[in-house]
Formats: sequence, C-alpha cells, structure tokens
Amino acid sequence: MQLVIYLLVLIAGMGLSVEAGLLGPLGANIGHFAATLSIFMIGSILLTLIMVLFTRPQLTLLFSQPKWLLTGGVLGPVYVVVLTIATPIVGLGITMTSVLLGQIAMSLVIDHFALLGTKKMAVDHYRILALIMIVIALWLLN
Repeated sequence: MQLVIYLLVLIAGMGLSVEAGLLGPLGANIGHFAATLSIFMIGSILLTLIMVLFTRPQLTLLFSQPKWLLTGGVLGPVYVVVLTIATPIVGLGITMTSVLLGQIAMSLVIDHFALLGTKKMAVDHYRILALIMIVIALWLLN
C-alpha cells in the first residue's frame, strides 16, 4: 500500500510541474490573478461534482474546525500566483526546484518540532544532506 501512495505522490508532483508550465502562458494571456482564479474555479467545480456524486459532503463540520486549519485556503492561491509569475521568468526547472527546496526545508522544521499535529521526526544528518543536495541541484540548474 505504501508503494501505491509513493506512486500517487510522484504522479501528483508531475502534475504540479505540468500545472506550472500551463500557468505561465495562461497568466501572460489573461493576467496572473485571472489565471489563478480560473485554475481554482475549475478545480472547485470538479471537486464539487466529485463530492456530490461520490461522497456525502459534511460542510457543516468545516465551520466547527479551528480557523487556523483553513489557512491553506490562503496559501494555495499565493503558491499558484507565484508559479504563474515565476515560471516564464526563470523557467520551469528552477521554479519547481525552488518550490521543492522550500517544501523540504519547511517540512523538516514541521517534522522536527511536530508542528501542525504531525508526528515528531527529528532532523538528522541524512535529512540535512538531502536538503543540501536540493540546494546543489538548484545551483546546477542556474
């Protein structure tokens, strides 16, 4: 089962690169914020259809959650706007490697301190080495 999860995450990561590649030209054609809005509108419509057809939505539970759990609603559009702006300027490889560097660095902090309700996983020399290798990859791509 864990292998299936790894494969799904790998495919999702590939999808993010495709999305970033699509957002650059879309943002140039219709504007960065309009491109971001269109991506989220299409995604919202698709998820609404999936929820209506395949699950029993319990949206009332959403508003009983701690409000800080909803901050992802702010982080997602910021991420997409930055991709839309950065990709045509620095290229897809550098953009996505920079995203990866930021994700891994913050993930190590979150894991190390068990923030946001995650399991505590201490940062060891292997994890630091992985982060350094991503920095080297970014430097090589420049």
